[in-house]
Amino acid sequence: MSANPISTSTLAALLLPLLDLTSLGEDDTPEAIRALCARARLPSGLPAALCVYPEHVTTVREALGDTSTKVATVVNFPDGGSDAARIARETRRAIAAGADEIDMVLPYRALLAGDAALARLCVDACRAACGDGVLLKLIIESGELATPERIREACRIGLDAGVDFLKTSTGKVSINATPEAAAIMLDEIAAAGGRCGFKAAGGIRTLAAAADYLELADARLGADWISPQRFRIGASALFDELAAVLAAAA
Repeated sequence: MSANPISTSTLAALLLPLLDLTSLGEDDTPEAIRALCARARLPSGLPAALCVYPEHVTTVREALGDTSTKVATVVNFPDGGSDAARIARETRRAIAAGADEIDMVLPYRALLAGDAALARLCVDACRAACGDGVLLKLIIESGELATPERIREACRIGLDAGVDFLKTSTGKVSINATPEAAAIMLDEIAAAGGRCGFKAAGGIRTLAAAADYLELADARLGADWISPQRFRIGASALFDELAAVLAAAA
């Protein structure tokens, strides 16, 4: 992408179907979530998914109707606990409520303490609860892992467990998505054959920032790899700029 710069409106059109429009506020109400769903219906298209807390899954499902947009939710969020049975229960309840996609926080503190086996046990429990029909994104909390070695270790846990996406961050810690962490994650995905997707989330507020992650993925996996099935940007503030650019270009 960097060799052939694209216009802002083209970038916005490219990003819209790759966006997980997210609202994970502790004070979110059903009314606010319904308003978010209404905003998501742009004349130029829809985001890939709406990501909300589990208690709002049914609201999103009803508001979206028969659109192509998926309903995503979070489990083990944002604390990244180590109770595999609880993670599995949360996952089953979310799916029963209508979730198409699960974003699970890796037990990153267990990994930092040297217990990779416990972290893997929790991922396996969530993967089993998702079954074959529900997409699983593993939030590794890259800013808390901090070092390239720990980030790679977390990626390999997810890749070995067969998750569908590796995701940078919850957006609830001091350091969230960074290009440096994303590069490591994408390298691991590429080394594993590119079968797993990548999601950048946490602090991505502008089209320019989102473009950095597109360029990283393009450089490692190619433009054809970048699709809603393999690449997502998780954001809330970004959507306003994106929508404004698309409206101005219409």
